[in-house]
Amino acid sequence: MRLAKFSRIPLMLALLPVLATCVFAQVTMNPNAVRDQLNKPAAGQSQPQASPQTSPQAGPQKPAGKGSAEKPADEKTGARRDPFETLLNKARAGDAPPENLPPGKAGLLVSALRINGIVRGSGGMIAIVSNGQQRVYFLREGDKLYDGAVDKITLDSISFHEYGKDAFGKPLEHQVTKRLYPSPGDQQ
Repeated sequence: MRLAKFSRIPLMLALLPVLATCVFAQVTMNPNAVRDQLNKPAAGQSQPQASPQTSPQAGPQKPAGKGSAEKPADEKTGARRDPFETLLNKARAGDAPPENLPPGKAGLLVSALRINGIVRGSGGMIAIVSNGQQRVYFLREGDKLYDGAVDKITLDSISFHEYGKDAFGKPLEHQVTKRLYPSPGDQQ
C-alpha cells in the first residue's frame, strides 16, 4: 500500500510541468495579435489607445521564437516555394508553345513545322511547309519565324537558326536541319 502511494507522487510531479506548459501555451498570445487588439478602439471608446511601442510602461518587445525576428503579418501571407520541388520542372513548363502567335510566317515555330515539299524557283529555292493547324506556307532563305530564321534550303532539307532559352533562362542559339524525307532516326 505504501509502495502504491509513493509511486503516484513521482507520476504527479512529472505531469505537473506538462500541464503547466499546456496551460501557459493556451494563455500566451501572439505579440502581433496583442498589438492589433491594443491598436483597435473599442466600440464605445472615443479616443484610440496608444500603441505598446509608444507607451512609457511598455519595455522593448522581444520577438517570439528562439532569437529569430518575426516578419510582419502582410509578408507572412505569401505562398512559400516547396523546397523539394525541382526548379527545372517549372522551366520546362515554359517550353509549351505561346498561346497568341502572330499571323503568317512570323508565327511559325521551328519545332512544329512539317516539310511538305521543296521546289527550285527563278528567285532561288522555296520550301513548302505546314504548321500544326495544317496551314501551308512558302519559305525562302532569310525568312524570319517566331523562334528562328531560315538559313539554307537545299533540294532535300532546310536548315534553321533557332533561338530559345534553356531551363535557367539563358539564351540559346543552335542549328536545326529538317529533311524532306527523314531517315528512321531523324525527327520530323
